[in-house]
Amino acid sequence: MPQVKARSLREKSIDELRTQEQNLREQIFKLRFQRATGQAENPGRVRLVRKELARVLTVLHEKSGAGPAAAATTPVAPADKA
Repeated sequence: MPQVKARSLREKSIDELRTQEQNLREQIFKLRFQRATGQAENPGRVRLVRKELARVLTVLHEKSGAGPAAAATTPVAPADKA
């Protein structure tokens, strides 16, 4: 499976990304099931699909306006040391 680049994902619409997210989640479910039953042809494929899902989710969050820059600049209140 060729690796999907984030650059090519950024060119897609939000609807296409959500469809791809759903497909990847289904693939992960099926691959986990195959691995659990001992029928997995390539057990390492789960890792690749999870990474691809993470890329899709990252681009979705960027497009929704809650990109990584917004998360990095959000101040966190210190916890009370009582």
